Amino acid sequence: MENLLRAALLDWLRAGPAVGPNLNAVEEESPVRASPPWLGIAASASTDWSTKERAGREIRVALELQTRGDDPRADAALITAIERRVSALPAAHTGFQLASVQFLRARAERRDRGLRSFLLEYRFRILENQSE
Repeated sequence: MENLLRAALLDWLRAGPAVGPNLNAVEEESPVRASPPWLGIAASASTDWSTKERAGREIRVALELQTRGDDPRADAALITAIERRVSALPAAHTGFQLASVQFLRARAERRDRGLRSFLLEYRFRILENQSE
């Protein structure tokens, strides 16, 4: 189920009118050939969140946004758009039902050559679809 969530999340982010067009890439990992700004899944981990009747997972996903610039305020609108898009992920998906999305934490870091990295971590609770 973790891979299904990762794929659905990436598709959802790519399709976002305030997110996808403002990024050079939205990938499952750090893109090899994309220049900033790009967004990727830095890591994910899951634990059991099953019920008596349905298999389930609690999945933590860390998204990494890489940008370039000197002003930390320059990326505020893009980060806000990403956060809103993640929080608006629909409940119904092929293979699973999304029960909840919760923002956990963020981290910002300035790197060499004007690069900036933002890490956004979320918790998703999902249940396997009963009909599949």
